[in-house]
Amino acid sequence: MPFEWVVALRFLREGRFQTALIVVGASVGVAVVIFITTLVTGLQANTIKRVLGAQAHIVVTPRQEVSRPQLAPAAGETLLPRIEARAQRLRSIDQWQALAAELERTPGIGAVSPIVSGAGFALRGDASKAVNLIGVDPARHDRIIHLTDKMIAGRFAVQAGDVVIGRDLAADLGAAVGDRIRLQTAQQGAAVSDAYTVAGLFDLGSRAANRTSVFVGFRTAQSLLDLPGGASEIDVTVDRLFGAEALAQDLAARTGQSFDSWMKTFDQLVAAIHAQDITTALIRLFVILIVALGIASVLVVWVVQKRREIGILRAMGASRGKIQRVFLLQGAIVAIAGSTIGSLLSSLMLFVFLKVARNADGSQIFDLDLSPTLYVTAALVAVAVGLLAAAVPARSAARLDPAQAIRM
Repeated sequence: MPFEWVVALRFLREGRFQTALIVVGASVGVAVVIFITTLVTGLQANTIKRVLGAQAHIVVTPRQEVSRPQLAPAAGETLLPRIEARAQRLRSIDQWQALAAELERTPGIGAVSPIVSGAGFALRGDASKAVNLIGVDPARHDRIIHLTDKMIAGRFAVQAGDVVIGRDLAADLGAAVGDRIRLQTAQQGAAVSDAYTVAGLFDLGSRAANRTSVFVGFRTAQSLLDLPGGASEIDVTVDRLFGAEALAQDLAARTGQSFDSWMKTFDQLVAAIHAQDITTALIRLFVILIVALGIASVLVVWVVQKRREIGILRAMGASRGKIQRVFLLQGAIVAIAGSTIGSLLSSLMLFVFLKVARNADGSQIFDLDLSPTLYVTAALVAVAVGLLAAAVPARSAARLDPAQAIRM
């Protein structure tokens, strides 16, 4: 075994209590970093999943209609200082087929689904509920919100005469799969209604969405909402979730249409996630500093305690580089031991957390991604911190004068 290893391991064995203390400190530090990072990452992923469960990453809509002021009043007319906002009506996106095709070719976009959406009523017997009618192509829209995975009864089928509704709306109407309900809309002041068969019930994870969302076929919605051949919006998913706003702004500048990303719609959520990331980073930084100071302080004490031994080794021909490597090895050994024990401890902490923290129905509160990359990164950071913490004591030990060290 090399000289440096022999001396480093001997120093560690002789100071068993101090060695145990810094190993425990490093273990707790690594465990806290892994536990906090995994917990926050899982919480953020779960929150985003719930929020975007029924929400596209980017929504394309027609530009709002605005009232244009008259530049100059005609003779005998008075120009009022206030311009009234125009009432917005359901409109189709101009040349939506070409825009949808262009979006599908755009790098960074995963799925595109044109829809027709508008207000209406769902009726059954004496029950009447205000709903949001959503006309979709099932195959395309399923890539946006994965409604097939959220079906609790029946199937996601919106052929002619079929309708898919939320579980809460079904309870309000007293309807089940196979029952008939009536959908009613207003077209140019006249009520338009027709009866449809409930083909399936879904659960989007939101009571509001389950109570108001009604999915019908794309052409059925065009007829109900008096938008023949049109699409009122285009739903888009992106590959990089937190790059949605930048991509939306770029597409808006290129196409002249209105693009709203989920980051703009839920700007408070995004701000909370960023604040949480900063807080987590600060916690990790302070933990790393505490571990580094703990390792450095113990090694400094060892240098003081082992001055005589270091002087004898130097007098016997040990070079400064070898003495320096002895203490660097001690820092690395402590960090490796701490990272190994800390990884096991963090796994145990996460296991206990998942067993204790449960939803009211007993189900797991949210999924945690135990990424091997996180464990490897934490171990590498621990080793780097151990080496950096040992650098100053190692240099101090290497610079000791052999004669003075032996006389002390």
